[in-house]
Amino acid sequence: MLMRELLGGAVALGAGLLAYASLIERNAFGVRHESVDALDPGIDSIRVLHLSDIHLAPWQRRKSEWIRSLTRLKPDLVVVTGDSLGHADAIPLLAQTLAAFERTPGIVVHGSNDYFAPRMPNPFTYLVKPSEPDQSGTALDTAALDTVYRSLGWIAVDNTAARLTVNGARLLVAGTDDPHLARDDLDAMTVDLAAEVDTGAPFDGFIGVTHAPYRRVLDVFTELGADIVFAGHTHGGQVCVPGFGALTTNSDLPVRYARGLAVWNRGDRRTHLNVNAGIGTSIYAPVRFACPPEAVLVTLRARDFGYA
Repeated sequence: MLMRELLGGAVALGAGLLAYASLIERNAFGVRHESVDALDPGIDSIRVLHLSDIHLAPWQRRKSEWIRSLTRLKPDLVVVTGDSLGHADAIPLLAQTLAAFERTPGIVVHGSNDYFAPRMPNPFTYLVKPSEPDQSGTALDTAALDTVYRSLGWIAVDNTAARLTVNGARLLVAGTDDPHLARDDLDAMTVDLAAEVDTGAPFDGFIGVTHAPYRRVLDVFTELGADIVFAGHTHGGQVCVPGFGALTTNSDLPVRYARGLAVWNRGDRRTHLNVNAGIGTSIYAPVRFACPPEAVLVTLRARDFGYA
């Protein structure tokens, strides 16, 4: 009798936790606020809205409306670190969602789910080990996604570098295509960045952008002198242990960096790193536990002197 009661209690508890994770926390959208000294002295601050892992599906109107509401934060720059798509038919809703930011400059890179639709295999295997790079899913219309970004005037920096001026600040930006699919070409990015630097045009801050924060990518950005790197992909662990945190980052990134603002060290160099826990999940794993969805507003401030 006691064993039966214990089993019944465990089943009820499990059902309750699953209901909470899938119905409540997964939709408990919030904004994390951070400030970083990452610009040259005398430069006005820049409010960066960091969006990642939206994983949008055509029926997710609530998520879409919440993202549109983020215009209230009055960002100077939007940075999108990949996996905007979560379904083959999501592009019309994504275009409608992001149109709210049409007057705001933006920088984007791609993630695996911007190329391939999610598949049905066990979605929780990543809790044991990083998922294998999977290019066997249905190919998505990445060209249409890029058309949405271009219509907003946003700049894609997949394995390239670019310059833009935001709030009077001259920014140098470099990014990678998705490292989880091994689409990153760090040599090409470095060459393109060197060409931008060799023009001799001054810049007030250097931003790195990537989808999956693999160590090799963070090391190169740090060696190149990035002031801050924006990344996503980890979902913050997605299913975390209260009091402990993430069990995985779905990459070779240590779990202590699964979400939040940190400092990444490489030899005697270091850079700020903001890992976004993301807004969405795979439609085949629609749960979050002890890891609510987020957008991040990062205020880039001027340094008084040296490195902060």
